[in-house]
Amino acid sequence: MLDYEFAGLPLHVLIVHVMVVGVPALALLLVVLAAWPAARRALWIPALLAALLMLGVTYLTIEAGKWLEARVPSAPLIQEHTAQGEDIVPWMYGLVAVAALVAALAIVERSQRRDRTDPEVAAARGYAPSTTRTSPGRIAVVVLLVIAAVGVGAGATWTIIQIGESGSRAVWEGSFSDEPLER
Repeated sequence: MLDYEFAGLPLHVLIVHVMVVGVPALALLLVVLAAWPAARRALWIPALLAALLMLGVTYLTIEAGKWLEARVPSAPLIQEHTAQGEDIVPWMYGLVAVAALVAALAIVERSQRRDRTDPEVAAARGYAPSTTRTSPGRIAVVVLLVIAAVGVGAGATWTIIQIGESGSRAVWEGSFSDEPLER
């Protein structure tokens, strides 16, 4: 078993902040890339890498949480938090899938742009260079991709908020005074 500590602190309490910031940021990025072709052209590789990295951070956070759970007294709020912890996993796979679909669309668009800008290549492949018109099929794909990005992103964000809220309750509920302490 690994030692999930860093600088004397449990690693879980440190990397959970990456999840709390990273999941909503990744979700927002994927919505933008699904809807905005220029951004998709420039950022599809970083988005795909970020999604894969966040999936790894998810598993690291869960394992570090299990390590920490074994080292704190059992309490109902901690049990509630740990029961919710793995709820984010399917959402993270969903974000990776959306990132992969964004990447696939960017690659297809890049290939089609090359055909449009190079008449010789298009002629060699047996068809005339296309105009800049977007096909109804492409529009449908983009609309479905935006819907998927919004749905999965909202679900992942809501889930990480719920998990984080239960974790903060487990740590802080009943552990501070309503009034300032005399020093």
